[in-house]
Amino acid sequence: MSESELWDHRPNSGYPQGLDLIGYEVEAVDGSIGKIDKHSADVGSSYLVVDTGPWIFGRRVLLPAGTITRVDTSEEKVYVDRTKDRIKDAPAFDEAKHAEEPTYLEQFARYYGQPHM
Repeated sequence: MSESELWDHRPNSGYPQGLDLIGYEVEAVDGSIGKIDKHSADVGSSYLVVDTGPWIFGRRVLLPAGTITRVDTSEEKVYVDRTKDRIKDAPAFDEAKHAEEPTYLEQFARYYGQPHM
């Protein structure tokens, strides 16, 4: 997956342009990881921030939009192509750094752009 594909919604994911995904459940390939707390649909830098709740206590994780395989609007669920462990081991999401550092998303591109196990 190229870096540009990583930050855009897949055409076949069922994501209707403009839909706000906040509050949707997120399903990794091996189970639920939490609910979407923040969603950006900016072209070339789309992502989700997921509140993992009790699964990883007090942690929010960022997932590039290219990891989304399917959006189910009737069940309000988003499915991603990463395992729970892969997501758990991702760099921590820091709201302040995201707002202040223009290159902040690059660490996520390096991490999620690697072949996934």
